[in-house]
Order: sequence, then structure tokens, then C-alpha cells
Amino acid sequence: MKQTAIFQSLSDITRLRTLALIAAEGELCVCELVQALDVSQPKISRHLSNMRDSGLLDARRDAQWMYYFIRPDLPDWVQQVVKAAVQGMADTPETTADKARLADMQNRPQRCVA
Repeated sequence: MKQTAIFQSLSDITRLRTLALIAAEGELCVCELVQALDVSQPKISRHLSNMRDSGLLDARRDAQWMYYFIRPDLPDWVQQVVKAAVQGMADTPETTADKARLADMQNRPQRCVA
């Protein structure tokens, strides 16, 4: 895990908003992030790919949905950085609006956790 990749991933506001939502929810699928962030699916997928490549996120498939979550095996220093980034985004107007749009989402996918 390269430090530069971690910090580059965290240098984008859309990725920070995504990370804040995933941290709050535990995991989210692409359709939920599209709704919450009011951003196109290709753009969300590109940002998720970036965060997976940097080692911040991992994903699991459940039927047709891919659920993204913060990797639980992150080194301590990365966990601290992620925690600080999420706390920094906690009360921003963007995060508040993102959470409201997610809460208003109709037909959210049901999770089937093994």
C-alpha cells in the first residue's frame, strides 16, 4: 500500500463524500452512491475504482449489486487517516445533503449478508 496513492485518493471531494457515506452506512452499492451524491454512474464507478486501487475500499457482489466497504485490514496509520477524513466531512453541507438524498431513496437494494 503506497502512501501517495492513499493521499491522492483522499484529495478529491467526490471520493471524500463517498468515503464519508460508506463509513456512515458500513457499505453501499453503486446505485445508492449515484442517488446520494447526485453524480453519474460512470463517474461514481471511476472514483470507486480509484479507491479500490489505492487499497482503501473493497467490494462484494450480491446478485446484481456490488457493495463497497472500507477495508477492515487497513494499517493503523491508514485507519487514522480515514477516520480523520470522515470526521472532517461529517458536518459539511455536502455530506448532510448526501445523507438526506440517500435517506429519501426509494427501492434501496436489500442486503443479503452471508
